[in-house]
Amino acid sequence: MSKVKKDTIEVKGFAIQIYTEDFRNDYISLTDIARYKNMHEPKDVVKNWLRVRDTIEFLGLWETIHNPNFKGVEFDSFRKEAGTNAFTLSPQRWIENTNAIGIISKSGRGGGTFAHPDIAMEFASWISAEFKLYLIQDYKRLKSDENSKLSLEWNLNREISKINYKIHTDAIKEYLLEDLTNEQLSYKYASEADMLNVALFNKRAKQWREENSDLKGNMRDYASLNELLVLANMESYNAILIGKGMEQKERMVELRKLARTQLTSLEKLNDNGIKKLEGKNLSKTFNNVDEMFEELDK
Repeated sequence: MSKVKKDTIEVKGFAIQIYTEDFRNDYISLTDIARYKNMHEPKDVVKNWLRVRDTIEFLGLWETIHNPNFKGVEFDSFRKEAGTNAFTLSPQRWIENTNAIGIISKSGRGGGTFAHPDIAMEFASWISAEFKLYLIQDYKRLKSDENSKLSLEWNLNREISKINYKIHTDAIKEYLLEDLTNEQLSYKYASEADMLNVALFNKRAKQWREENSDLKGNMRDYASLNELLVLANMESYNAILIGKGMEQKERMVELRKLARTQLTSLEKLNDNGIKKLEGKNLSKTFNNVDEMFEELDK
C-alpha cells in the first residue's frame, strides 16, 4: 500500500495542493492551478488545455519517456483528433485509454486532477507565464525545506547509531575478547560490524565497497533513515545477546529476525518514529546525549 504525504503551497494567493506517493513521486493539483484562470469552473480549464494538440503531443512524449506501459496506439488516435472543433478530452478518459501515469484523477474531498511536476509546470505556463514562475519558486522552496529536514533527521540518526556502536564494541571487549591481542581485537570489531551489515543489508562492507568504488564513505553513510533506526536497535540488542553468551551464529539469526520485523513495522507505521522529530530544534548543540533526548521528548 502506498504512503501518501500531503502539502499545500500558496502561489499568488492561491492554495496549490501537492501530494507525494511513497515519498518519491510528487503530484501537483492542476485543478488548483486552473483556479487562477477561472475560480468557478477549474475543471473546464483543464479540459480545454487537453483539447490542444501541443498538449497531447507533450503528454505523449512525457509518457513515452517515463511510462513503459503507455499505450501508443490509443495516443496516436487522440493526437490525430486533437485541435479539431469536435475534439474533447477529460483527464479520466486520457488516463483510462492510454494507461497514463503523469496525470491522475482523485475523487472526494481535496480531489481533482493532479500531475507530475513536469506536466504541472507545462500547464501553468499555458495558464500564465508569471504564475508558472511563482509556482516554480514556491515549489522549490517546499522541496528545499523537506531536504533540509531530512538531512537533519538523517544526521541525528547517524549520531544515535554511532553512540550505540560504542555500547556495542564495549560489550564485545568485555565478554568475547579478553584473551585476544590488540590486532585481533580490531579484527573482531570489524567481524561483528560485518555480521550486522549482512543481517541488515545482505552484504559485507568489503562487498559494498567493491560494488560502489565510485562512492565515498561506507554503506552505512548511504543507508535510509529506517535502516539507521533499525541498525541502532540491532547494535544495542547484539550487545545484550553477547552479554548472555550467545554464539555469533545464533545472534546472526536473532538479529536477522529483528531487522526484518522492525523494517516491516516502520513501513506499516508510516515512519511515525521519524515524524516525532519534526518541528524539533535539532540544529542546536548539546552538551551530552541526555540533553539531546530531553529536546526530543518536549
